[in-house]
Amino acid sequence: MADKMKKAVVLLSGGLDSATTLAIAKEKGFQCCYGLTFSYGQRHRTEIDHAKKVAKSLGVVEHKIIDIDLKQFGSSALTDDNIEVPKDRKGLSDKEQAIPITYVPARNLIFLSYAAAWAEVLGAFDIFIGVNAMDYSGYPDCRGEFITSFQQTVNLATAASIEGKGKFTIWTPIIEMTKAQIILKGTQLGVDYSLTHSCYDPVNGKACGRCDSCRIRLKGFEEANLEDSAEYI
Repeated sequence: MADKMKKAVVLLSGGLDSATTLAIAKEKGFQCCYGLTFSYGQRHRTEIDHAKKVAKSLGVVEHKIIDIDLKQFGSSALTDDNIEVPKDRKGLSDKEQAIPITYVPARNLIFLSYAAAWAEVLGAFDIFIGVNAMDYSGYPDCRGEFITSFQQTVNLATAASIEGKGKFTIWTPIIEMTKAQIILKGTQLGVDYSLTHSCYDPVNGKACGRCDSCRIRLKGFEEANLEDSAEYI
């Protein structure tokens, strides 16, 4: 049955953006979705448990959790315990700000490369990723320019594309949405946001409410006139 349905690989982080992206993929007719999550040495590993819950709730065909160790390289507050996660930072919506220390070097480039490899094996030519450039966090690998470049590269680098079996498309359905618009769209599609987790520095599984990710999320729910069901300290 799965071979006769539209297939897609969807990157799942456990956060609200990727959960909404998965729901949108299914809305677009990709009923045969494969979820891909990474345990990459992040300090906020609770997100992996949330990714499992999201995958189950939205009915992915298969959910893979891949172990890679970006902690070996460090240079990010998300992978280096010696670097503190910034709290109460100003200017979150300023697109001219410096790239924050929570940026993980080349993370989306690495994640999309794995997604492309699995997609080629599956015979799926559609990959969904929940990058967002509107509620800007300063990450260069969340920009449309990067996604366009990667799509060109993957179609040059894979046998399936070169042999004419298909062309890969990288879908970024929420890239130009505000966080409030993402939340409203996901709510419309039945996403249970209580299953998602966004915090960079949780304590005992509860969100801190003060890191960039928490503050952008809380602002989004406020602007959407909805209550955030995540647990905060």
